[in-house]
Amino acid sequence: MNAEQPSRMDRRTAIKWMLTAAASAALADEQLFGAAADTPAGRAVGYGTDPDLIKTYKPGDLWSLTFTDDQRRTAVALCDTILPDDGKSPAASAVGVPEFIDEWISAPYPGHDRDRGLILEGLAWIEEESQRRFGNDFSSLILRQKNILCEDISHVATAAPDKKKAAQFFKRYRDLTAGGYYTTPEGMKDIGYVGNVPLASFDGPPPEVLRKLGLA
Repeated sequence: MNAEQPSRMDRRTAIKWMLTAAASAALADEQLFGAAADTPAGRAVGYGTDPDLIKTYKPGDLWSLTFTDDQRRTAVALCDTILPDDGKSPAASAVGVPEFIDEWISAPYPGHDRDRGLILEGLAWIEEESQRRFGNDFSSLILRQKNILCEDISHVATAAPDKKKAAQFFKRYRDLTAGGYYTTPEGMKDIGYVGNVPLASFDGPPPEVLRKLGLA
């Protein structure tokens, strides 16, 4: 009799663990906070001035956005492949993650230009590979086909030589998708983060905590 197969961790749980494990290393990640790339002609330079924190800004108010309609369609489909609606929490696109990524790669800050090139090249690769293998746009593929493409580039270390650059793109895109999602109210609720929510009453720390600290 075969041993019972271990249950597989669902995608959201896996990403929660990934975020926790990566948190301490994020500041040292050269891809996140590397030196500024050369600024293309015509784009804003440097940090500029602080925005008016009282004003409500619409996407594109502070700088021009990057995604074309076709790129946005691919970006939405890829975000929702990484973080789909699971019946408990909404899909990434439902809470504005593709818009967050568009803002990120459009911003005139150090490192963002490099992310812009990586993301745009990666989205183009996804579309080319989707057409080559399945004869359809990525957004029109069924979930199984989307997963096949993503699994091929899900790990930089094990990706085929001709897919290494695509795997680097997917790693960055997955990080941006998770980072954008889990800083929304819906994402924080999904991982159980409470934050600065006032309590109706506060009776002090639990007795077991005080005993552990030698205060009771």
